Amino acid sequence: MLITGASSGIGLELARLFAAAGHPLILVARDAARLDAAAVELRGTSASVLAVAGDLERPAEVERLIEEVRSHAVDVDVLVNNAGFGAAGALEGVEPSLLLGMIAVNAAAPTRLMREFLPDMRRRGRGRVLNVASTAAFQPGPWMAVYYATKAYLLSLSDAVAEEMAGSGVSVTTLCPGPTRTQFAVRAGMRGSRLFRAGATMDAPDVARAGYRGLLRGDRLVVPGIMNKLTGQASRFLPRRVVVRAASLLNKGRTSAD
Repeated sequence: MLITGASSGIGLELARLFAAAGHPLILVARDAARLDAAAVELRGTSASVLAVAGDLERPAEVERLIEEVRSHAVDVDVLVNNAGFGAAGALEGVEPSLLLGMIAVNAAAPTRLMREFLPDMRRRGRGRVLNVASTAAFQPGPWMAVYYATKAYLLSLSDAVAEEMAGSGVSVTTLCPGPTRTQFAVRAGMRGSRLFRAGATMDAPDVARAGYRGLLRGDRLVVPGIMNKLTGQASRFLPRRVVVRAASLLNKGRTSAD
């Protein structure tokens, strides 16, 4: 099985769960040092681990990852698209390279990896995909507009492909966590925002367990946490302008690390 963004946070917690269940792992992350540390830890569980460092912002790196996996002649029977990042601020103030990088990692790379490995899963008549989106997928998000849009894309893509795979033995599950205690908030400049100070932040192991169980059941959508489920439902029934305004208020705020 292949997990992107596997060196920390939800990705590493998912890797720990799969390793404990005896799955051979292909771990992918940008930070080679942290990836190697994760691989050493997981090999201690007797799991077979292949670590591939690569930056999914670069299409050439995605293709290199695919070539390396193919060169080992392993079947990817589970694909976990977990890698992703966000950036806080108004669209006009965020560096163009950062915006395009988000689109590449959060949307383009999962699409390419699904396109690569789904045909093999269908031919074998079995396989599972877990795409890690976010409750951000349920509404637009001012002050993080591109991040929210990429997660909405990933949810839409997953729902569509899940239907295309119906009856094939292949399932596609979307995990939509809310704010989670990982390095995401620090990298995104969101640690001081109301969203991460609202008190409903979950721990990465709890989110990973919910996603893992949902994947094994073949659920199409997993939203861990009562508050996150309520948020998702509210976005369906409240006027869109109200939902967007609420997201704006949560995302805007202090962005210092205090």
